[in-house]
Amino acid sequence: MIDVRVQRDAFDVGAELARLEALGGGGVASFTGLVRGDGDLVELLLEQYPGMTEAALRGIAESAARRWPLAGLTVIHRHGPLTPGERIVFVGTASRHRAAALESCAFLIDWLKTGAPFWKRERFADGTARWVEARAADDAAAERWNDAAR
Repeated sequence: MIDVRVQRDAFDVGAELARLEALGGGGVASFTGLVRGDGDLVELLLEQYPGMTEAALRGIAESAARRWPLAGLTVIHRHGPLTPGERIVFVGTASRHRAAALESCAFLIDWLKTGAPFWKRERFADGTARWVEARAADDAAAERWNDAAR
């Protein structure tokens, strides 16, 4: 089961974990990303292109499903205006074995950071705004999975 959603609405982490646990695997791993409030951030705006974003996230999810023996995986990524502390992304994986659940979860979040087509703009309390640039550290985290496949 692969469940990929791109949505404006908040999500319930407990409900998502319960769905994965119900698949009967031996372990569930998850990651929930929150909007940070660094530097007096008041809003993070995530823009996306419908269709393209879902397809990119589904491709990343299908890659994980091919690589690890998963009973299921869930990827939820929000878009629109978000405030510090709000949930922005959820990745959950279920497998009969903990290593597959943990590794696939890490793989998914690393690849979402670099391969998900979102444009992020930060707005601060003083009224300034800036677009978020790609980070070399995120690219390196994703690249390590390419190295592991060699």
